[in-house]
Amino acid sequence: MTKILPPRRTGKGVPPTSAQVVYNLDRREAGTLKPLNFKVSPEFHREFKAYAAVHGLSMVDLLREGFALVKACRG
Repeated sequence: MTKILPPRRTGKGVPPTSAQVVYNLDRREAGTLKPLNFKVSPEFHREFKAYAAVHGLSMVDLLREGFALVKACRG
């Protein structure tokens, strides 16, 4: 069986236009959310979720509130 190879490139090609350039260092809009991924024990997750539900908070709101308190205490 004969292998068919793609044609060889003779150069780097044409540089991208400004419309094709992606600025990955730009900040996201304020309204967009970014996932935060970390692992916790099942017991902690259960307690955290139950506390949020009993107090009518989302888990994200509880995390934000807790983080704000830690920043206020520790500076």
